[in-house]
Amino acid sequence: MLKIGLLGLGAIGSDVIEMAKNEFADRIEIPAVLVRRPRDPATINGTVITNDFDTFFSKETDLILEVAGHSTVQNYGEHILKAGRDFMVTSVGAFTDDTLYQKCIKAAQASGARLIIPSAGIGSLDTLSAAAVGGLTSVHMIVRKDPSAWHGTHAETLFDLDSLKEPTVIFEGTPREGAALYPQNVNISAAVSLAGLGLDKTRLTIIADTEIDTHVCEIHAEGNFGSYSFSENLAVAETNRKTGKIVAMAVMKTVRQMVSPVIIGV
Repeated sequence: MLKIGLLGLGAIGSDVIEMAKNEFADRIEIPAVLVRRPRDPATINGTVITNDFDTFFSKETDLILEVAGHSTVQNYGEHILKAGRDFMVTSVGAFTDDTLYQKCIKAAQASGARLIIPSAGIGSLDTLSAAAVGGLTSVHMIVRKDPSAWHGTHAETLFDLDSLKEPTVIFEGTPREGAALYPQNVNISAAVSLAGLGLDKTRLTIIADTEIDTHVCEIHAEGNFGSYSFSENLAVAETNRKTGKIVAMAVMKTVRQMVSPVIIGV
């Protein structure tokens, strides 16, 4: 039985708990969940729900799964890994901070724990990371979301999002630059960068697309392996338009591999 401590109980966290209960109950247990504000009841079906990290971390767990945002990775990532617990991170954009990333790597090396970055919202990381072994020359990522997904972001200072009549480029640069302006929307581009050419050599284009109500992500890469193009068109989460439904599914796929005798696609 794999015991998972869950950091966060938003759209992704709620889906993870539901899938763990309904599809993986014989293999996965969630002893504790850390949330930002106290919840009532504080225990649901044996799972402790708390806003106190020490209470959360006192529960026996094999893996800590983060689905709460960059600040959670910044506040707890190094500590979790130093304690020897595997740490799976969905808010990969936090690792646009090189210092934090290196601290987490060193903590994992010292304790024997693993820092796990799942595919989450983006596919083809297996192909990209394989291509990186042989040498990449270029990686370009394009992210398209409908204008409403960009409310509350830097794009609102540049455009009247509700008045856009056609697809509009709202950012062009590197994932590291994009992280400073769109912290909630760069997790997948950060994952692509870490798997491929890095945060400063990957090209990132972000588009507010008036013609879609989904999330469309593209990767175009070239290198010694040849070239490939990848595109996905994903349904959005009902409770958070910045997140795709696939994220929780992809996280549970990674968790399933950890408890399965057969691993496919790594």
